[in-house]
Amino acid sequence: MRIVILKGSPNIEGSSNMLAKNFSKGAIEAGHEVKEIDVANANISPCIGCVHCGYEGECVLNDDMDEIRSDILKSDMLVFVTPLYYYGMSAQLKTLIDRFCSRNFSIQRKNFKSALLTVAYNADDWTFDALEAHYDTLIRYLNLDDCGRVLGYGCGTPAMTKRSRYPDEAYNLGKSL
Repeated sequence: MRIVILKGSPNIEGSSNMLAKNFSKGAIEAGHEVKEIDVANANISPCIGCVHCGYEGECVLNDDMDEIRSDILKSDMLVFVTPLYYYGMSAQLKTLIDRFCSRNFSIQRKNFKSALLTVAYNADDWTFDALEAHYDTLIRYLNLDDCGRVLGYGCGTPAMTKRSRYPDEAYNLGKSL
């Protein structure tokens, strides 16, 4: 299986990218092809809502999204990786997802497998409610097959995350595919 990991954290050495690295290691060991894309540091402009693409055509914006979209459409699984910022995904990952619209129908028809890897400083039981609701909506709208989630409660720093169970959970999720 071809897996694209969409990393939405601007902190390259941060906690969510630690989960991505562990997931990737497990998936590779299980025999899958993995491509990690640093979405947060890519040149991706926000969708301007012009609908020039007709939801399935060329986008008028000229940036890294063309190459990323090509990698996405060649894959079988999308892994969304984000720190929790004010109870939602990072703006960088959201910007990428908004740009799915120019290949909306291709993405919907592909029936990708998907996973969510996320971390937050907060450890309250409701911490990830809004993010999970958004992810559940993406699953429904884009016809994704959710293969699992790693919700890293109490992972405010990489040191905290490293000592938690979540890097192992991410590895095991990747390995289980």
